[in-house]
Amino acid sequence: MKRLYGVDSVQYAPCFMRDHRRDGIPPGNLPLELDTFVGRATELAELARTLDCGRLVTVTGAGGVGKSRLAARAASRCAPRDGVWRVELAPVRDEEFVDYAVVEALNLTDHTARLPRETLLAHLAERELLLVLDGVEHLVDACAALVTDLLGRAPGLRVLAVGRRPMGVAGERQFPLAPLSPEEAVELLTVRAGQRRLSYGYDADPDEDHGEVRELCLRLDGIPLAIELAAGRLGALSPGQVLQRLDDRFRLLTGGDRCALPRHRTLRTAIGWSHELCTPEERLLWARLSVFAGPFDLEAVEYVCSGGGLAADDVLDVLSALLAQSVLTREETPAGVRYRMLDTVRAYGAAWLESTGDAARLRRRHRDWYVGLATWCELEWFSPRQHEVAARVEAELPNLRIALEHCLTEPDEAHLGQYLAGALWFHWVGCGRLSEGRRWLERAVRLDVEGTAGGQSRLKALWVLAYVAILQGDTVPALAALQECRQGAERSANPTAAAYAEHRTGCLALIMDDMPRAERLLRSALRRYREIGELNSNVLMGQVELAMTRAFQGDMPDAVRLCEDVRQVCEDHGERWTRGYALYVLAYAAWSDGEPGRARELLAECLASAHRFRDQLGSVLAVELLALVAVADGDAAEAAVLQGAAGRMWPSVGLRLFGSAHYNVPHELCEAAAREQLGDERYEECVRHGARLGRREAVSRALRRPGVPASLPAPRGGGRRATAGARTAKPAASPTRKGGETAG
Repeated sequence: MKRLYGVDSVQYAPCFMRDHRRDGIPPGNLPLELDTFVGRATELAELARTLDCGRLVTVTGAGGVGKSRLAARAASRCAPRDGVWRVELAPVRDEEFVDYAVVEALNLTDHTARLPRETLLAHLAERELLLVLDGVEHLVDACAALVTDLLGRAPGLRVLAVGRRPMGVAGERQFPLAPLSPEEAVELLTVRAGQRRLSYGYDADPDEDHGEVRELCLRLDGIPLAIELAAGRLGALSPGQVLQRLDDRFRLLTGGDRCALPRHRTLRTAIGWSHELCTPEERLLWARLSVFAGPFDLEAVEYVCSGGGLAADDVLDVLSALLAQSVLTREETPAGVRYRMLDTVRAYGAAWLESTGDAARLRRRHRDWYVGLATWCELEWFSPRQHEVAARVEAELPNLRIALEHCLTEPDEAHLGQYLAGALWFHWVGCGRLSEGRRWLERAVRLDVEGTAGGQSRLKALWVLAYVAILQGDTVPALAALQECRQGAERSANPTAAAYAEHRTGCLALIMDDMPRAERLLRSALRRYREIGELNSNVLMGQVELAMTRAFQGDMPDAVRLCEDVRQVCEDHGERWTRGYALYVLAYAAWSDGEPGRARELLAECLASAHRFRDQLGSVLAVELLALVAVADGDAAEAAVLQGAAGRMWPSVGLRLFGSAHYNVPHELCEAAAREQLGDERYEECVRHGARLGRREAVSRALRRPGVPASLPAPRGGGRRATAGARTAKPAASPTRKGGETAG
């Protein structure tokens, strides 16, 4: 006789099932839960609905994500006439014995010579039950054949399968399970740590440790198994100490429930179980994919990971297999379809990649791909694909950071780091990343690079660094970077770098309120651009900045002419970002000419465009000017609210209004008029109300149509009596005061 699981097999007599209904116990063998089930309310409800709609449902997901526990919980809520029966397939190694495992789980006995499949079909033919097949991933073909046969001949049967990959059976409904949300992960860690308090001595105050606990759960990807194992360490370590040791997470996170399956006792074995089920090609791709951070697309995988045992034409098939086995997840993003690997899964693959000795080559290929991507994006920024480029870079930012870090830490690659940091200028400046861009650029220019290519890259990084610092109102570092860029351009006879250095020096003069010098430098830079045939968003922005110098000097018609020209060129090329700044100047001119309605229309378009790009500078400038338009329309309370909202937005950009007296004039006019109408106390109440608005709320409010009521703080009284009407004033041709400067 052969026993079950490949050693001996028993012969089965006519079947029977233990029926507990006589004792008031529902039939079945589903084990009772020994500890609290935490979270997953939404998933449980969705799984219940899926089970109601389909006869075969497969819960899939990465190792340790909680598939078995969720399936058992959902199954326990079902009440088929003949019960819920669970089959644990993990110990089964030979596909031949899948049928025997199901027979044994159902407590069937058959002493005849018929096959176990026949026994199962005879038993299930007239019964209504739910069969839970747990751990099908390594026996997919056998399980698929069995389930197809059983469902086809047992109409009262439903099957809930659990595995890291689906079975691929007709009619199968897949239920992919994601990790826990951050809130549920924190709850699970807190509950499990509390349960272990008596035996492990965990006495931490949840309020004190909440920040570290949340960070710990995020670092563990919200994987329940990893969180359970981490909770077991809290008897000896604080959450902060566990965090410090997470770099070696596979050594740290061991132990757990001794009654659990071996593959669930440590994080390494849980992930390793998936690794064992992969083909050599799948293991190779898994290891190579570990060089990516965050989401990545198929084209990047084909370039970076192909070769050396994995043909480019085979990458899609192998990647699809990893996706089917829950090693990867697929997600839709504004930039298209992306794939993602949990950090824990990536760490396992990274260890394998290091062991192959191929890690350095893969990191270089990764770097090359993202340097190329940044080059393409910079070129396409000045095109109708501008929004697509913005979404693409945002989606690829984790990988671009990895590429930057590689370039700036590897010997002889500093010039590539300088090039990459400079090529991303449009993202730093146009998509709300001024602070991050500055950190990368400062690191890049601190590195010495020899050779012509390195020199060119450094010059670009210098003027981009100056541009970022100028927008933050940080004039001293900007001036130093521009001087170095200009001197380097002269030494290397680089007309492009010279033009950009002169342009940004003019921009610096603009925010420092030196209008004649700003105008002279900007006009000269625009001439240089024409001579070398340069036309892009930067060049057009130089013309917008020139228009600002004319507006601040009182020549509104010339400012309008310059910006209408920019507007037309932008529309011809599909450019939207610089166009928004041209609309800002046109709105400023419309307000100056006593046309608040037209100014509002232009600013609404400007703000909507800036917000779509996540351009915080463009957004806050538009909100500031919309406040002035509101007070001109007689809505002083709304103007004060918008000023408060703008005040909250400025710190994420830099020095408010660049410390420029000219840029500050509209703000001062607005504040003076609003205070006169509302009184000081009421004005301050409205400003505080606006300061509580988040960026999205502030933008939504600023874009509100005139006449649509908005929530305002209730008047408290006691302020200066409001005057009958708003005081309107033209913008001053010269500043009322000199703005301050900052070195940091």
